[in-house]
Amino acid sequence: QVQLVESGGGLVQAGGSLRLSCAASGRAFSPYAMGWFRQAPGKEREFVAAISWRAINTYYADSVKGRFTIARDNAKNTVYLQMNSLKPEDTAVYYCAARYGDASYSLHEYGYWGQGTQVTVSS
Repeated sequence: QVQLVESGGGLVQAGGSLRLSCAASGRAFSPYAMGWFRQAPGKEREFVAAISWRAINTYYADSVKGRFTIARDNAKNTVYLQMNSLKPEDTAVYYCAARYGDASYSLHEYGYWGQGTQVTVSS
């Protein structure tokens, strides 16, 4: 089992920045690809970013490309999502997820999830 705990969410004005963190525990962190997903009220959960377990490959949704950066520190069992130039449409609950193997865009391929952290961007 892998336990994931997100932190770093909050309220920020449009154009501002936040950095989300996801701390993993339970099993060795490094073989797991990590992803960030988000879910806005009334909408389906959607892919935001993912990173391979060696951090060689990163993937982003078109809507966040150039504004968000995913990174990981395997020594600290932590994955990060740096979010810059935030927009009101980025408002959502952000979830961290882990899967054993390659990174994926599909939420159905992630077996471990955190509880989520709220990000609210005011206009």
